[in-house]
Amino acid sequence: MLKNITKPTLILDKNRAITNIRQMAKKARISDVVFRPHFKTHQSAEIGEWFRKDGVQAITVSSLEMAQYFARNGWNDITIAFPVNLLEIPVISELAKSIRLGVLVDSDIAVKKLSEELKALVNVWIKVDVGYGRVGIPWEQWGKIVSLAKHIQNSSNLTFEGILTHNGHSYYAQNIAEIRAVYTQAHSRLLSVKEILSTSGLRTFKVSTGDTPCCSIIDDFEGVDEIRPGNFVFYDVTQASKGVCSYDDIAVAVACPVVGKYEERNQIVIHGGGVHLSKEFIADVEGNKLFGYLSNFCGGESIGSVNFDAPVVSLSQEHGTVNVSGKLFERVNIGDVVLVFPIHSCMTCNLFDEYVTLDGGRVSRI
Repeated sequence: MLKNITKPTLILDKNRAITNIRQMAKKARISDVVFRPHFKTHQSAEIGEWFRKDGVQAITVSSLEMAQYFARNGWNDITIAFPVNLLEIPVISELAKSIRLGVLVDSDIAVKKLSEELKALVNVWIKVDVGYGRVGIPWEQWGKIVSLAKHIQNSSNLTFEGILTHNGHSYYAQNIAEIRAVYTQAHSRLLSVKEILSTSGLRTFKVSTGDTPCCSIIDDFEGVDEIRPGNFVFYDVTQASKGVCSYDDIAVAVACPVVGKYEERNQIVIHGGGVHLSKEFIADVEGNKLFGYLSNFCGGESIGSVNFDAPVVSLSQEHGTVNVSGKLFERVNIGDVVLVFPIHSCMTCNLFDEYVTLDGGRVSRI
């Protein structure tokens, strides 16, 4: 497969991705929650069909454009998990005429504008901030959440779908214990909001939560109606380094030609820079930035395992510098192609137009 690679190319291990999908779908079934996976990671109609084969009927996306793309490909229950862009109300109205569409709000301004201008029925989620600090109404502002929910409920073209959160701060946790602590706190806060809404007369609504770290390690989602993880379909070095998954669960890598070899510093340089891998990084024990690891791929039915002795230590726009020593340095030559496991698969995949599978097939993206 690598013999045909001439430039940075996104490689997909289909078997690993399908296994990841099946495991998360099974967890959702056992936990009796709706599995509404976030498709922003893969952004592919073909990969979406792998989810459909495992019983998925409802999905999450991060933009109206993405919602339109998946609607054209047969998905008719879509939540846009991003604060509603009021400038797009005419397009939202058109899409909502043909599918069951959910949007997010955290302000009266947004609800008022939607209520006045929408030409079709839309399901509305209130975004609740349980600790991430990005968007959403802070969980302890119960009065504001209740008022907004009633405002939505009193609108003729809006349906109050429920409360939704994203535990994005779980990505800052360093290990499974810290991730569990994030979920426990976030879950408690979300359920306290649920109780306040219920005692205020709002009884028919749902609770939605998401993020790959928590959804991967938590087994009991009591009080939650749906989960929305996305990154899990491919995972990445960040997730594996925290113990969220195995390094052998990572389902994508970037094939990069070797363009330089420097014995005096035990490094190779690859054609694979920030525009291919993104500049996301993790830090080693000494605080040095790492932008990925080479795979020990030698052909076969998987993209191989992580080679911890071959970290990508710097990136510019097109170049990547990799520390390589010992027998691996002797084996790698200018003109070879190596595989690099990404730090954050969502960011890396977004830089490519398609995936190439291990059998040479091509899978398109948006």
